[in-house]
Amino acid sequence: MSATGTPTAGTPAAGMPAAGMPAAGMPAAGTPAAGTPAAGTPAADTPYLRPAQLAGRHFSTVVVGAGVNGAGVFRDLCLQGVDCLIVDKGDIAAGASSAPSRMIHGGLRYLESGAFSLVAEATRERNLLLRNAAHLVRPLETVVPLSSRFGGLVGSVLRFAGLRASPGARGLCVVGLGLRLYDRLGRRQRVMPEHRIARVAAADGALFGAAVRWTATYYDAWIRHPEWLVLELIRDGHRDQSESVASNYCRVTACQGRTVTLRDALTGESVQVTADTVVNATGAWLDRSAGALQGQGSRVMGTKGSHLILDHPALRDALRGRMAYFEASDGRVCIVYPFLDRVLVGSTDIPVDDPDQAATDPAEIDYLLDVLREVFPRLDFGRGNVVYTYVGVRPLAQSDADKPGQISRDHAVVIDPPNASRDVPLICLVGGKWTTFRSLAQLAADAVLAQLGRTRAQSTEQLAIGGGAGMPADAPGLDRLLDDIQAASGLSRTRVAELVNRYGSGARALARGFADQGDAPLKHAPEYSAPEVRFLCRDTAVQHLADLVIRRTLLAIRGRMTAALAGELAGIAAAELGWSPARHDAELQACIATLRDRHFVLFPVSISSPVTI
Repeated sequence: MSATGTPTAGTPAAGMPAAGMPAAGMPAAGTPAAGTPAAGTPAADTPYLRPAQLAGRHFSTVVVGAGVNGAGVFRDLCLQGVDCLIVDKGDIAAGASSAPSRMIHGGLRYLESGAFSLVAEATRERNLLLRNAAHLVRPLETVVPLSSRFGGLVGSVLRFAGLRASPGARGLCVVGLGLRLYDRLGRRQRVMPEHRIARVAAADGALFGAAVRWTATYYDAWIRHPEWLVLELIRDGHRDQSESVASNYCRVTACQGRTVTLRDALTGESVQVTADTVVNATGAWLDRSAGALQGQGSRVMGTKGSHLILDHPALRDALRGRMAYFEASDGRVCIVYPFLDRVLVGSTDIPVDDPDQAATDPAEIDYLLDVLREVFPRLDFGRGNVVYTYVGVRPLAQSDADKPGQISRDHAVVIDPPNASRDVPLICLVGGKWTTFRSLAQLAADAVLAQLGRTRAQSTEQLAIGGGAGMPADAPGLDRLLDDIQAASGLSRTRVAELVNRYGSGARALARGFADQGDAPLKHAPEYSAPEVRFLCRDTAVQHLADLVIRRTLLAIRGRMTAALAGELAGIAAAELGWSPARHDAELQACIATLRDRHFVLFPVSISSPVTI
């Protein structure tokens, strides 16, 4: 959810050699050079346009920030028939929206601060997402190791009263009471079992250590590919209101009168559009973007959360598909759970001043590894297990709390009225968390509708998202869907299952299209195919190789990236998007540098280009 400022993680920074950026006059990705095959032409119904194609247009609403909150507002307003433009200075979902713990949860720990309404809202939104985005959001069994009966009782009472309390592990009584409240608050739209507490099983005793006497089990959810859901929100919005469009790498530089000035980050060209309302959905960049939008500042603060992806089969097997939710010795709540064929570990919670400069520090890696050694004493952990790291900056409302973990995760919508420079109202989204994006978007959309003098026509509450539409609710229904797609496409059952896991019901059309093109698997990542990569480049506004590697696929976060695979993907992207040989080489080097320097992916310091594949 980025706004004006420097590029976010995964986006080549200004000053990098070539940085994958086209020189003046070089076509941007998605704009084929003369003589480029038609394959590089974006689909006719694409929601994505470059700024030059927007010049002189008028929109009822311009949404700044294409993270999950901005995309949620875009989708909601489009459903009401409002014509919208959504822009982001970087890629779609390149900020905090691409770097959560990938949990869709109610916020169990918020109960201790008395945030009952927030937990009730978040658990309800979690339950809705399990239905509306069933292709991406799945139930997650969660286990809490407990070593004492009354531990943390006094501290919890003090924190509930708003007083300071020293860190201390919460025991059976505190956790049991919290889970009873959690179940009660999450009863609306419930789709998962209630919690249970039992004596520790032998296998869990071996996993957690001798001090653990009980385990509490409850259910939350996780999301496989959050960036894809953001893309689906934008696609759904364009489907519902064809005049609504999106543009990435498109920076807002001014808002004067009714005119919004946009600068293409790829070409440097500036254009102007007009609007009746503007939405600031830039998350942790809210105050920084306020200058260009002529709005008020000092509303948000950011805390960074660093995460590790581990290659650790022993831990993954011992977790048995469950998340472990526990407190470190310093009181920080941490999580560990199987993520596809890896293990996800999170997270830190450190205040930052500039979200664009947030990065995982080596000390954070060491801290999280030390926490793992503390909680799982019989297992070994080292830097060699870490195959990927990522960091996101949480957009939190300004607070004077002593610790970041004490800051409310609640959200609000604030309206800056027109002023001497800006003739249109500015609707600002303050705070929020991934799980509650739909309810925050609804609040913001209602505020925009009121400013436009319009009324809501439809709710998004029961509305499926993207490939969640038509997804079966049970195993027999899923088997029938796989059978139908396999029969229609001729692809293998394994391949069809992969596509349904990624794209939900959208796999029906995609499988047929990929099969028609041969669906040749990639040499260095055979779970993807060349036609699939071409589709991602063509239809999802890929502008840089890093967009494809880090956000359109799960190859990077799964620790699958090698120099050879990067080269293979660069070759396909270059052919599809009309990149020159020089652009191909620059994109490859910039992507490898981003993976190595920002995500701790191990590459040689120098890689010859082009990479031989």
